[in-house]
Parts: sequence; C-alpha cells; structure tokens
Amino acid sequence: MYKRIYEPLHERLIPNKVLAIFGPRRVGKTTLLKTYLNSTSLRYKLDSGDNIRTQQTLGSQDFGQILPYVEGYDLLAIDEAQNIPGIGMALKIIIDQVPGIRVIVTGSSSFELAGQIGEPLTGRKNTLTLYPIALSELVLEINRFELREKLPEFLIFGSYPEVLQQNTRISKIEVLSEIANSYLLKDILAFDRIKNSRVLLDLLKLLAFQAGSEVSISELAVQLSVDVKTVKRYLDLFEKAFVVYRLNGFSRNLRKEVTNKSKYYFFDNGIRNAIIAQFNDLNDRNDIGPLWENFMMTERLKYRAYLPLHANTYFWRTYDQQEIDLVEEHSGRLFGYEFKWSPSKTGKPPSMWKDTYKNSDYRIVNRDNFEDFVILN
Repeated sequence: MYKRIYEPLHERLIPNKVLAIFGPRRVGKTTLLKTYLNSTSLRYKLDSGDNIRTQQTLGSQDFGQILPYVEGYDLLAIDEAQNIPGIGMALKIIIDQVPGIRVIVTGSSSFELAGQIGEPLTGRKNTLTLYPIALSELVLEINRFELREKLPEFLIFGSYPEVLQQNTRISKIEVLSEIANSYLLKDILAFDRIKNSRVLLDLLKLLAFQAGSEVSISELAVQLSVDVKTVKRYLDLFEKAFVVYRLNGFSRNLRKEVTNKSKYYFFDNGIRNAIIAQFNDLNDRNDIGPLWENFMMTERLKYRAYLPLHANTYFWRTYDQQEIDLVEEHSGRLFGYEFKWSPSKTGKPPSMWKDTYKNSDYRIVNRDNFEDFVILN
C-alpha cells in the first residue's frame, strides 16, 4: 500500500465544512478514506452513495430524516456520494445544523458530485483531487535510482495502485483492461442519452493515437460519422470522468500562432495503452515520443496539484511549425517546456518564442533531468 500525498487526512478536515475528494475510479480514494478512519478517535459514520436507504434519506431534503441520520456522530463519511440525488443540499443541512461535525465525501464522477455540491456548499467545502500514484509518492517507497530504472514500465503500464502491485506483465494488462473497460467506460455509459458505446470507444482510440497532437473536432466528427456537437459532448464527458484532459493553444493574438485546436492527454499512460491494446516494450514501439510527452504532462499536472502551483497551462505552436509542448503561466512569467525521451536531443528555444516572449523561460525535459520537474522535494 502506498502512502498518499494527502495523508494525514485529519489535517485537512475542518469542523462544519465538507472535504470533497474527487478522482478517477480505482486510484485509492476509498483506501485513503478508510486509512484515515482506522486511525481517528472521532466517532464516525461510514456510508456509501450506493446504499438505496441512504439515497432516500439524504435525498429527501427533510430535516426530520437527515438530522437523526447523523445524530451522535462527530464525523460523517460517504463514499461515492455522487449517487445520492440532491446530496449538496443534504450536506448543507448537516453542516449548518450540527455544530462541530466534520464531513468527508468521495466521488469518481466530478461532473455529478461537483455539480451537486457546488452551489449549495459555496464557502462550505474544500476539494482535493486524487490521481493515479504520482512519482512524488513513489519516491517514498523506492529510491530515485530504482525510479529511473522503472521509467519504461510507467510509460507502458501507468501508475494505478493495483497495477503497481502486480508482479507480472500479464496481470498488469489484465488489471488495466478491467479498469478501462469495466470502470471508466461504465461511468460514462451510465449517463442518459449515451447509447452508442462503439462511438465512445472509437473516439477514445482516436484520441489515444493522437495523444500529444493537435485535435480537430470537425475531423473527428467526420471519422466517426457523427455531428460535431456529439463529439464535443463526449469529449466533455471524458474530461469530467477523469479519462483525458484538454490543453489549449497559447497566444498573445499574433497572426502566426495556432490557437483553434486543442490537445488531449490521458490521465494515465496505462489506460491510454489499454484502449488501443498496445503493451509492447519500448524497443518495439514507434510512439515513445508521445508516451513520454503524455507521461511528463500528467506527472507535471499532479505536481502542480499537490504542491500546489497555480498556473495557466497551454501548448504553443506557429503555422510554420515552431512549437513548445507545455507553457505554464505563473508568477507573472511564461515557462516553456519541451519533452524529449532521448537525453541526446538538445536545442534552443524556437526563435519566434524567444523574440516574442523575451522574459520567458525555456527547458527541455528528458529522462535524465526530469526529476525536479515532476517530483516534490
């Protein structure tokens, strides 16, 4: 079992505020919650949003049902809380009416839980996002030499907790396939009007093959024989279900800068490879560049979230093919990063970037110098 970056959880709990923990399925939200509950001296109640009786009670918005439900407890913990209709209002009633109570909720579908608790709990909640295991968490278990040795495994199999615990290649593939097909896709297909699982899977495959490349929504629509609105809707669901995330183009409105397309990256390399059933070793692949870029992008996302580092993020490209993989805007400056698997690939910043953004920084991140870029001290 891996120690997570948010432990000890009690430091983040505030009386009469809700602590909401979001994240993909199977990344360890329930384990994080139960680890805390096993150590607390508070009298707690642990429940699940899958419990029909709980759905009825908390979904009632009836003070006469909700307040007796938590009577006598110091802490209420609800796993998969997004499955409870009107959960936001129920939590508001609890934290407003029960002095000193602490509340933790987890949710694997950010679009459901965040949407339900957003307005009712304005000013009454703190949110955390838990991702697959970060390199910053792995270095608590193994040293940095071993971490570098395992880089090819991370690029192929990702870093879901269950996957990291497997000892064989076959078992890693089986676990990844189960997560991708039985959990992530199941969440998306559960939504109303999502009937065509073939289109969903085909779209995910197209995104997997284009990871790190600019994506044209109109071209995706043509390839899938669906309309643009459908593609946009599915992409939005993929983002909210923690399957992929979007990166937009950066521009200061220069005519030569490309901003009308986006890039999509997967939250986990293993899920990306499971979707296209591609688990070959790095020596037998022609996509090492995209794998490294996706891996660095996601590890940097975790780094920013866990530090935390608040930054606007983009990619940058011009019509004459000058480009930078990642641009971070923070502290009043621009920081450009280019990702290269091979340490032998060096270079200067693109001339237009250097001339246009004179106060900016530029760095190439490769497998020899990545550590301080994605690992917290």
